[in-house]
Amino acid sequence: MKKEYNKIGIVAGPCSAENRGQMLETAKGLKNIGVGTIRAGLWKPRSRFGTFEGVGEHGLVWLNEIQQELGLKVMTEVALPSHVEAVMKAGIDMVWIGARTSVNPFMIHELAEALKGCDIPVWIKNPVCPDVELWIGAVERLQHAGLKDIRIIHRGFCTVGHHPYRNAPLWELAEDFRTRFPGMPFYCDPSHIAGKRELVPSVCEKALSLHIDGLFIESHCCPQEALSDSSQQLTPAALSGLLDSLHVSIEK
Repeated sequence: MKKEYNKIGIVAGPCSAENRGQMLETAKGLKNIGVGTIRAGLWKPRSRFGTFEGVGEHGLVWLNEIQQELGLKVMTEVALPSHVEAVMKAGIDMVWIGARTSVNPFMIHELAEALKGCDIPVWIKNPVCPDVELWIGAVERLQHAGLKDIRIIHRGFCTVGHHPYRNAPLWELAEDFRTRFPGMPFYCDPSHIAGKRELVPSVCEKALSLHIDGLFIESHCCPQEALSDSSQQLTPAALSGLLDSLHVSIEK
């Protein structure tokens, strides 16, 4: 008997927008498998000085081209009020707040103030440290600013001894968080939990067993050439194969 496929939300795209060709090729590949929202980092909070820190505002032109030519929604990470100003001016569909930002209440306050009145979905990742109250507080600050469409991304936590993963999933913390915001869309980022593409499927399986709403996953047209997080990204074709193996289809 053929197994019925469950529908879930999918947001996919490269860790970083690197150049126009890479973005368009990846977006076309993802559109072909049914993905409707493309993610790509423009400003990258890297650990070490001198590493690739993103193309910045220049990449907004490529995201606009994907919107206009392919009819896809696009989103990028914001960490400063100036980022919010730039993406709103460019008409970007959604934004996310990363784990290195959600860990700092002062930064969240500044972003919440900058996002006031913005009628777009705002996604927020868990803080890098395993502190549920800090995660809850970040959401509360966004709510206090009047934001109505807030969505959650679980990307794992930095802990000692989280082998074999890049970031420890600590599923029990994620489940604890969900009890506080039961109606909020909750996605898992298996790429940042796994850190290695061969571990992504098992992370997805566990996340799906917890009845998450979708996956926020990294996909690149040529992962081996990626300027950041090359080891955890999947090609669009590999992503399609993964979803098929998980018996899920993309919710429109």
